Amino acid sequence: MHNILRSISYIFHPLLMPLLGVIFYFSKTPRYLPLPIIKAKLISIFILTIVLPVLLFYLLKSLKKVGSIYLVSTKERIIPLVLNSIIIILVLQRILPQNEIIELYYFFVGILLSTIACLILAILKFKASIHMIAVGGIFMFFIALSIHFSININGTIAMLFILTGAIATSRLYLKAHDNIELVIGFFIGLVPQLTMLNYWLQ
Repeated sequence: MHNILRSISYIFHPLLMPLLGVIFYFSKTPRYLPLPIIKAKLISIFILTIVLPVLLFYLLKSLKKVGSIYLVSTKERIIPLVLNSIIIILVLQRILPQNEIIELYYFFVGILLSTIACLILAILKFKASIHMIAVGGIFMFFIALSIHFSININGTIAMLFILTGAIATSRLYLKAHDNIELVIGFFIGLVPQLTMLNYWLQ
């Protein structure tokens, strides 16, 4: 059981969630987009939101600014969250400008707001669960896409619901967070995505 719960935290790491949201969008959108453009977007987002943060993490670790990939203390979180905010702004400006794919643009605006909220809480010495922030944002974005495109993804939503519970259980079992940190994390992820619906959901 210990290995399973630890694996859940690794497999569903927050860094993977933005790319997961983008892949899901491209798999469900009824709009025609040339395959080379889709591939270019996916590769660019993979590099910026996964490869670059991992490289920066190892740089920070070599400088003894962070101890582990889970960013155990609030102090360890500050620099990575600042860097991640900058990366997301770069994605918004260079990869997903507002006039191209409005749904993904506001998805990343929501991610940026969640990241900034998490950063502010870290500065205030509160450690919201980044895992729950990520899954909360994905959960709301998937529901919004199902409404926006009038598609039935009840099975996917049910799996996400189960996944949310599994991630929360994993984080509690590993003593990474308490209940309050998990709940607040989930809503930090969900609320910005819910707010962004005013700008793109029709």
